[in-house]
Amino acid sequence: MSDEARLPRIEPSEAPAPVRPTFDAFVAERGKVPNLYRVAAHAPVIAARLAALQGAVMGPGEVPVLLKELLSTRVSHINLCDY
Repeated sequence: MSDEARLPRIEPSEAPAPVRPTFDAFVAERGKVPNLYRVAAHAPVIAARLAALQGAVMGPGEVPVLLKELLSTRVSHINLCDY
């Protein structure tokens, strides 16, 4: 299997107008835009819904946000993938 992506990751500076606010929020919050969102930006409606889903899952709730981040990092480590 090739490591070459079928869809290029969109650079934050080249993001379509509808996804710029999402990209800006990621940069402000995390310092970069996750690759999943850089690919999803090819379909701005999907990128927006994906961001809303992540906000609902990873945002404030019964489980502390910090614990959710820790679990996400650990699951990525267990599965030998970058977080």
